[in-house]
Amino acid sequence: MPLPAGARERIEAAVDAAFEAQLATTIAFSAIPSTRSQEAPCQDMMARLLRERGYEVDDWIINQDDLKDLPGYGPVETDFTRARTVVGTYRPAEETGRSLILQGHCDVVPAGPLDMWKYPPFKPTVEDGWLYGRGAGDMKSGTIAALYALDALKAAGLKPKGRIHLQSVIEEESTGVGALSTLQRGYRADACLIPEPTDGKLMRAQVGVIWFRLKVKGVPVHVARAGTGSNAIKAAYHLVQAIEGLEAEWNERAKSHRYFGKLNHPLNFNPGIIKGGDWASSVPAWCDVDCRIGILPGWKIPDCQAEITACVEKAAKTHPFLADNPPEVVWSGFLSPGYEVTGAQDSEAVLAAAYEQIFGSQLEEASFTGLTDTRFYGLDYDVPAFCFGATMEGAHGFNERVDIESVKKVTKTLALFIAGWCGVEETQSQ
Repeated sequence: MPLPAGARERIEAAVDAAFEAQLATTIAFSAIPSTRSQEAPCQDMMARLLRERGYEVDDWIINQDDLKDLPGYGPVETDFTRARTVVGTYRPAEETGRSLILQGHCDVVPAGPLDMWKYPPFKPTVEDGWLYGRGAGDMKSGTIAALYALDALKAAGLKPKGRIHLQSVIEEESTGVGALSTLQRGYRADACLIPEPTDGKLMRAQVGVIWFRLKVKGVPVHVARAGTGSNAIKAAYHLVQAIEGLEAEWNERAKSHRYFGKLNHPLNFNPGIIKGGDWASSVPAWCDVDCRIGILPGWKIPDCQAEITACVEKAAKTHPFLADNPPEVVWSGFLSPGYEVTGAQDSEAVLAAAYEQIFGSQLEEASFTGLTDTRFYGLDYDVPAFCFGATMEGAHGFNERVDIESVKKVTKTLALFIAGWCGVEETQSQ
């Protein structure tokens, strides 16, 4: 939709004028250690920010029983009794424009050994144009950018013509049930934009992800007689090596994919957590290995689960102990299909125009070998959804950081996108 005369210049000036405050809000948001099951303080802050701005705020406890039968649901194994979703809604007096969902997740992955960080992960630090901190890039700066993009429209004397939901969710890093809860609650729109850090590119496609746990048994004996027992940890390694073979097979199949065939090794298997044994001088009787593996768009979750199970069973049959004491495969989190953006030509065109005005170049596309919440909207609820966001480094690693100038440009682009997609009109004060 065409913007009023001078609107673009006013929007950009509004972002510039408020950017110091935006950065301060991002730092405060990133300073909250919102790891799994500890997200409540972040949700408190987001609810407060939304209420201060006059949005309708829906803040509710997620009930897993409401979600278990929905497509894309993954099991949550942690304490979920305090898990919340927060949605702020802007509703025009008369809804004449297109509607929009802007969504960010406030959960972050663990920081790991603190002495391996340049700066403490939950004491966000600015250095040489970068903001360091766990979650600063993935993706708290994007969530705050969406909030301040809406602020900029108001400061520029403009009000959107369409309904807008600004959603703060949890569990993006482990199951996605936060996003799923908004859909179960009834939130819908004509498009969904998630400002994940995409290095200023439009995310065209993403892999799916399956989490599973290998539960391996052994026979405990004193290590002095180790040969008479069975070491569950060593047996788990045997299974991990077998799944690495499956990973190689899947990457061979990926070479023919229209998006991921261009990428080297897009499907990654990761044994991410290992727990086992009780005593250094006892042969371990048990070992659990928590794993993650990627899958291509179009692959069916049950088919992939069957291949994983068959791979483990085949490997177990070649092991002297596991052959008669088969391991167990437990599905422990993500059960998420891959996703390709479809039906989003109109919203993509609006974003591309906004991007060109701010960045001075054409919007590029990218394929992502990780996972985002867009899949729920595009695959199961007919809401065209894509990601676009700032430049970051160190996702899920040490010294995570986001480029501050890219955050400012993304905020301006988001504001212009909202204005172009939803339509805007002058407020009476203009």
